[in-house]
Amino acid sequence: MEENKKYTAQDYKSDQYVRWCPGCGDHAILNALQKAMAEVGIPPYKTAVISGIGCSSRLPYYMGTYGFHTIHGRAGAIATGAKVANPELAVWQVSGDGDGLAIGGNHFIHEVRRNIDINILLLNNKIYGLTKGQYSPTTDRGAVTKSSPYGTIEDPFIPAELVFGARGTFFARSLDVDTATSVEVLAAAARHKGASVVEILQNCVIFNNNIHSYITDKEVRAERTIHLRHGEKMLFGKEMNRGLVLDGHLLKAVTIGQDGYTMDDVLVHDATTQNFVMHQMLAMMDGHELPLAIGVIRNVEAPTYDGEVTRQVEEVRQKKNYPTLRDIILSGDTWEVK
Repeated sequence: MEENKKYTAQDYKSDQYVRWCPGCGDHAILNALQKAMAEVGIPPYKTAVISGIGCSSRLPYYMGTYGFHTIHGRAGAIATGAKVANPELAVWQVSGDGDGLAIGGNHFIHEVRRNIDINILLLNNKIYGLTKGQYSPTTDRGAVTKSSPYGTIEDPFIPAELVFGARGTFFARSLDVDTATSVEVLAAAARHKGASVVEILQNCVIFNNNIHSYITDKEVRAERTIHLRHGEKMLFGKEMNRGLVLDGHLLKAVTIGQDGYTMDDVLVHDATTQNFVMHQMLAMMDGHELPLAIGVIRNVEAPTYDGEVTRQVEEVRQKKNYPTLRDIILSGDTWEVK
């Protein structure tokens, strides 16, 4: 096996026929993930893709890596164990909004809180697709679905809020129709040391078609999304003549050259500041009054759970001189049964 081999997306593809509905956003996301893995260059035999249950959770079958299609909501637990047991393994967790934030929600917030060095890919189509169209934790209030025929009566989770509430160190967002940005943020997630959460807004052509079209359609995308890049001005619009400024303590979208605003007033994105207040404000923009933020929104350093476990085990091993579990067991009082 060649450590310095130049990998291509093809190296991360399996020989399995891809069984998603024609037009499903999962196809583009799979393609972007394979391209991102090739860009980062971690060998397939050092990579594991772990999923729960749902349409998106079929993804490990289509990867030429190690994979594990686990049980509903438990991808985070399995991914955590895999990374702690083998810190050299690049671990990807693939979950939908139902699998990841409903039955798997508790695992999600704690793997983010612990800052385990895994890459969490959250595919958000705001619906349960595999079970045929029930509302999920991210479904908009009032949405009519199979399980809410008169409209939902609860507010949804916003994934970014959960990440920041758990003191997450990395959050990025992309759209299933924007492969270039998806590759960019997935590669950045892979390079980040710690829990990386990438939310990809995805279309379900059968049960929630066009749910994100108000921001993804080409005619409006430039005006309703903003691609954030660390160290660059927060500009958007078809002519890149609009920007974000601070109006008191709140963000405001302005047009350069109007109402006295100049390029100097436009904010510069700092993804690496430890203070998450600006990151949360950016992540909460939804494409209505303010443009939806895509790209890497937060990318900060902090100790990782798996790294601390490895350090602690080695520290104790040096002090106690217990090379193996057997040595620990036999170190105390023992007796022999005859």
